[in-house]
Amino acid sequence: MTTLRVIVDQTVAPVPGGIGRYAEELTRELIATAPAGCDVAGIVSATTPADLAHLRMLLPGLVELERLALPRRELSLAWEAGFGKHASKGMVHSPSVLGPLVKHNRFMEPGHQTVITVHDVVPWTHPKTLTARGVHFHKAMVKRAWKHADAVVVPTHAVAAQLNEIHRFDERLRVIGGAPSGRLRVPVDADVRAERLGLPERYVLAIGTLEPRKGLQYLIEAMAHPDAPADIPLVIGGPDGWGDVDVVGTAERAGLAPGRVKVLGRVDDADLAVAYSRASVFVFPSLAEGFGLPVIEAMSLGTPVIHSDAPAVREVASDAAVMVETSPLESYPERLAHAIFQVTSDSTLAEQLTFAGPDRARMFDWRDSANEVWQLHADL
Repeated sequence: MTTLRVIVDQTVAPVPGGIGRYAEELTRELIATAPAGCDVAGIVSATTPADLAHLRMLLPGLVELERLALPRRELSLAWEAGFGKHASKGMVHSPSVLGPLVKHNRFMEPGHQTVITVHDVVPWTHPKTLTARGVHFHKAMVKRAWKHADAVVVPTHAVAAQLNEIHRFDERLRVIGGAPSGRLRVPVDADVRAERLGLPERYVLAIGTLEPRKGLQYLIEAMAHPDAPADIPLVIGGPDGWGDVDVVGTAERAGLAPGRVKVLGRVDDADLAVAYSRASVFVFPSLAEGFGLPVIEAMSLGTPVIHSDAPAVREVASDAAVMVETSPLESYPERLAHAIFQVTSDSTLAEQLTFAGPDRARMFDWRDSANEVWQLHADL
């Protein structure tokens, strides 16, 4: 039996974010699509028994869940320093840059291979939107990957091109994207959930971890702009991140009335599907992304989408959404305001986007992604 050992630690991180969802969805499909004679095991840091139980519930087909000796922070420091020999044994796949990247030779040690995933190049292109520690860790792990990874997965061709300018991975790069979650379905009690969430009849929706890179401050300023529709509020969903993104304070400074913005916080998949499906428009103002999963999630539910001109998001959305240029940043809110007014006031355009979005979203499927990962390891 051949076992693919997947690093699933990000799934139970304090703020899992998009990478946590990616790790969960990909691992679930890796289990479901395992070829004959193959199975999947999980590797996690010295996390809590509750987290272990949660992982087993999320990923019931794991043949093993290996709990390492070090907690998450200490494990990342150890692997950054190259102390990952034990965990690197066998066929290892990491859905993030956190991986046991040590010197090895897969030709001399058959079955020993390490693949990691680089989701974006934000530490190089927009370092000020991350923590200093995050920038240092990401750069250090990508450098270790350049030295020791057998292959590197990236979510888009845009990231592949950018990453190759930083380190020449060339033929070691493999583009494998994400997809909407299979659990993102509008539930039968949608009306009850909408009432509990306090969703208005019409609203602009933004979803994402509350952190500087996501550009929410520009969207809030856009909603306060005279060119934005004055009768449609902004609803923001997503967990707290870092950087003290103060939605209420930003709204006050922008002159946006308190009743014009509502923060949902972290929501489960059923509530998220309701929020997406009932929005007049979904806006993704992020300054830098490696994929932009919320864009595809919104499209899959038929919601018109407006997004920034971040290269990876342009690639993912294609021509099924309205793109807004971020530069110059000083006038970015004004351009967002114009786009929001256009989509919410032009029923023909909104209807076109409602039909184009699901067609585009169907291009992305977790089962396809999992099969491509299995093929990658087979090729190695």
